[in-house]
Amino acid sequence: MDEMLQAQLQAQLQVYVCYATARDEFLRPMKVAPGTTIGQAIEMSGVLEAYPDINLATQPVGIYAKKKTLDTVLRERDRIEIYRPLIADPKESRRKRAAKKADGAPSSGGARPPAA
Repeated sequence: MDEMLQAQLQAQLQVYVCYATARDEFLRPMKVAPGTTIGQAIEMSGVLEAYPDINLATQPVGIYAKKKTLDTVLRERDRIEIYRPLIADPKESRRKRAAKKADGAPSSGGARPPAA
């Protein structure tokens, strides 16, 4: 193998592009050149062709659950994530669970173990 080509391959970064729907997931390991941005890696990965409903103008992206911009330069072993809009508000979901738990809790006159 040509030494220059081998040096270029070694200089490339290993990154991953992932996206998940309710039914399936996309996870693509990739080798990219140093200086590649999140936006460039997403375009090269093929995820936009596989999931045409992805809109990078409105959907946030990140690396390991930390939101980033599309022009963020990648580092070795970064996992690029494309986030979907939330179906339910997490705060409202917690309130509903707490209310449901409170409705099912025994009354204060019920049999409770004595405090230690």
